[in-house]
Amino acid sequence: MGFKVPSTDWLSDTSIFAVNRIEAHSDHKYYITEEEMNSGDMRLRQSLNGNWKFSFAINPSSRIKDFYNLDFDCNSWKDIDVPGHIQLQGYDKIQYINTMYPWDGHSELRPPQVSEEYNPVGSYVKYFNLDETMKNTPIYISFQGVESAFYVWLNGNFVGYSEDSFTPSEFELTQYIREGENKLSVEVYKRSTGSWLEDQDFWRFSGIFREVYLYSIPKIHIQDLFVKTILDSEYKNAVLESEMKIVGATTGTLDLELKDSEGLILASIKGNKFKNELTLKLDVNNVRLWSAEDPYLYTLYITVRDEKDNIVELVPQKVGFRSFEMINKVMHINGKRIVFKGINRHEFNCRRGRSITKEDMFWDIRFFKQNNINAVRTSHYPNQSLWYELCDEYGIYLIDEANLETHGSWMKMGQVIPDWVIPDSKPEWLDIVLDRAKSMVERDKNHPSILIWSCGNESFGGKNIYKMSEYYRKKDPSRLVHYEGIFHDRRFNETSDMESRMYAKPHEIEEYLNNNPQKPYISCEYMHAMGNSCGAMHKYTELEDKYELYQGGFIWDYIDQAVMKKDRYGNEFFAYGGDFDDRATDYNFCGDGIVYADRTISPKVQEVKKLYQNLKLYADKNGVKVRNENLFVDTSSYILEYSLSYNGEEQYKDRLDAIVKAGEEEYYEFDLPKVNNSGEYAVNVSFKLKNDTTWAKAGHEIAFDQYVYSIEEEREDLKELNKVKVIHGDVNIGVKSRDFSVLFSKQEGGIVSLRYNGKELITRTPMPIYWRATTDNDNGNKHGFRCAQWLQASLFQKCTDVQVFEHEYSVTVQYTYSLPLSVPTEVKVAYTAYEDGDIKVKCDYKGIEGLSEIPIFGLAFRLSADYDNFKFYGMGPEENYIDRVHGARLGIYERLVKDNVSRYLVPQESGNHIGVRWAKIKDKDGFGIEFAAVNDSFELGVSPYTAFELQNALHYYELPLVNYTVVTIAGKQMGVGGDDSWGAPVHKEYLIDSSKDMNFEFIIKPCK
Repeated sequence: MGFKVPSTDWLSDTSIFAVNRIEAHSDHKYYITEEEMNSGDMRLRQSLNGNWKFSFAINPSSRIKDFYNLDFDCNSWKDIDVPGHIQLQGYDKIQYINTMYPWDGHSELRPPQVSEEYNPVGSYVKYFNLDETMKNTPIYISFQGVESAFYVWLNGNFVGYSEDSFTPSEFELTQYIREGENKLSVEVYKRSTGSWLEDQDFWRFSGIFREVYLYSIPKIHIQDLFVKTILDSEYKNAVLESEMKIVGATTGTLDLELKDSEGLILASIKGNKFKNELTLKLDVNNVRLWSAEDPYLYTLYITVRDEKDNIVELVPQKVGFRSFEMINKVMHINGKRIVFKGINRHEFNCRRGRSITKEDMFWDIRFFKQNNINAVRTSHYPNQSLWYELCDEYGIYLIDEANLETHGSWMKMGQVIPDWVIPDSKPEWLDIVLDRAKSMVERDKNHPSILIWSCGNESFGGKNIYKMSEYYRKKDPSRLVHYEGIFHDRRFNETSDMESRMYAKPHEIEEYLNNNPQKPYISCEYMHAMGNSCGAMHKYTELEDKYELYQGGFIWDYIDQAVMKKDRYGNEFFAYGGDFDDRATDYNFCGDGIVYADRTISPKVQEVKKLYQNLKLYADKNGVKVRNENLFVDTSSYILEYSLSYNGEEQYKDRLDAIVKAGEEEYYEFDLPKVNNSGEYAVNVSFKLKNDTTWAKAGHEIAFDQYVYSIEEEREDLKELNKVKVIHGDVNIGVKSRDFSVLFSKQEGGIVSLRYNGKELITRTPMPIYWRATTDNDNGNKHGFRCAQWLQASLFQKCTDVQVFEHEYSVTVQYTYSLPLSVPTEVKVAYTAYEDGDIKVKCDYKGIEGLSEIPIFGLAFRLSADYDNFKFYGMGPEENYIDRVHGARLGIYERLVKDNVSRYLVPQESGNHIGVRWAKIKDKDGFGIEFAAVNDSFELGVSPYTAFELQNALHYYELPLVNYTVVTIAGKQMGVGGDDSWGAPVHKEYLIDSSKDMNFEFIIKPCK
């Protein structure tokens, strides 16, 4: 497409998406000297990152049209940072939206139309002088990412045009470059034909958001390189095949050397004469295979010499020998069945949007390795090149996904309505779709971490996407092809090599796997991690061993897409959709990550890490069975550490070497001390790194298990009891001793005063509670509509009876609460007070047929905020629920009350701990109150806020100043769920059946 005169008509023309753009090619690096290669600093590259001059217009008609002319002085314009988004630098408005197109309701458009009223334009200018090292050479420019369409001029001359926000666009500048100062002008449009193909679930930004640089090439240059590793049937020996496209002079020679990581030459070819296209092969024996477990990389060194035997170019290309193939309908890497323990990852930074940094990427890759995540889907577009290099080096399997999503063209308000779906089989969309596939494949093809090419996301079906899959197979038969959309449109079922579904329930997956499946199954999105979620994840991971054709899944998703903003008082908070007056919006649906937007770790990671362990540990009273589910590596990199705890306190600790080969299991008996004291014991076992690695320090725990058992007392110890002094008032019943007093109110329906050592602990009467602040999953499945009577019951229950029973050494005050008419049942709370200050509490709920599940059955205490820290013996360290407890372990933990509130985007239930034996709520001096379990453990919630305050807030800054510490002692709380966040209920076994009687007991006592 050699157009000379640019036109805004191109923005809505499906046939024009690249004008004068250089053909896509591999992302290999090249150097002109060995010294330069060793340093990694390319002399033939000049960065244009930094300050650019900038002008903004709301639409094309109001832009400055001739700003690119040399005689148009832009020096007085404001500055803007490149790379970066226009919307995060004071211009336009950011918008978060999921499915519908962002102009829905604002402009009546159909593909490929673009609004002329609202289409923000960013006019960029960069004045630069060419580096000395690049003068008198061909000059090119590379834009690594521009959203969504842009025109380029140099010194007033039109250079080119491109769409596709997430792959490089490169142009030649040689004929327009000048001595001295040059003026580079770029006009970026937010909306274009490409916008119809980029309807991903993310913030809608625009601008030059990835790096920009000039580059040159030597007089002989390898423009494109495709390295293939062809293994024999034993996965032992290989042929390294290198396909090259060479530009420039055609006389000279080319050397190939393959070196291992120690620099030893394993194979070579010397003095090969070349032509514009050639393929060279090297035989390599006894190769060390690449995998996520052992990401071993060789380096192929290509040396280009001219006709005088002078070196003109050096190319070092990392090579991972690996095979990925379908064997008997099962995906295999290097001959072994693979299970993806994966996650979907948006490129995101809470301050920079999708213009992420190298530091972000390094943090992410280390986080994945530390938490047993072995695979990433680049949802839903190609990432920066560095990410693929890191995945090669650290060992992460990738599904590389093309920049194609047309969700809003076929799904309307959750219903599949493909009345004007694109690209479908419409011929006018074929070329632009294939261009996106080609741009991704050509750039990324040499990365061994990429196992699967994806045709994009949520774009329904049709011939065009099928042709994209065929392009993948023809270009690169060494990888498989993924596309989930065939689930909705089976016309071209062969588009995908695997059955890939989103948010299928475990029973639906089993139904597929039990019904003569023709393809292996993966969940390309599952475990929707929105807010307090990831409950019952084990139901998915348990399928791995049950079905050979179940090959794992990818959690949605990695990081909350929240943008840092300041409230009216100048305090920063995580903002979500709608917080920027953006409409239409999908509000906090952008908060689906297992890490928060600032890359701090959420409690959900605890469960993910445990369930994704490759090293399975099964502890018992005497030792542990180790099952090594790695495919290729043994356990020699780890030390097995074990300990014995007694009532939560560690008594003994030791370690041993436990070398278990891949795919095998061994039992190791521990040398533990003999124990016979009554109480609770825990055998704790973990694998920890022996030495520092690139992704974690020595001592990092990679796998754990815990076995808990008890030695029962032969007889119950009877404590000394004294007679209790009961004071009968007209309104209150009092119990007193030297250091303790309590008032039971007949009027208020509970305890109104509790004093230990003269200090008051109770600020308001403890009351039964049946409601929790709804989670995102609760809201999505209309839990509030279904269960609102329990909110009403919590707020408006009435004490209808008070009974006093005096015993020789205690007094019992029993309250009966009648619930509102919508819940025609009773709850009884009985307090039995002893002279020493202990108060035994017994809570009873009478089941009733015909009502919805109960969110929680507990007793809520409101203490002074002075009691701002707590210590407990139960499941931790992070919050856990009955359906999200695999990653927790029994122990004694301590934290501040304010830190027990998880930072989900919308305030909701958080901070719960199950299996609690005792909890101490204390002030800064260590004084406070203890809650101790009787017979069965209880669930514990500690928060600065009531469930109702959390329920009513849309952001954390809307919550009141901290005035109380709210302690909830619960017999049971329902699970959090997580199959999806728009309708999936909590699994039945993790609900609380309101038709069944419930009771629990605990003791209140002073802290000691």
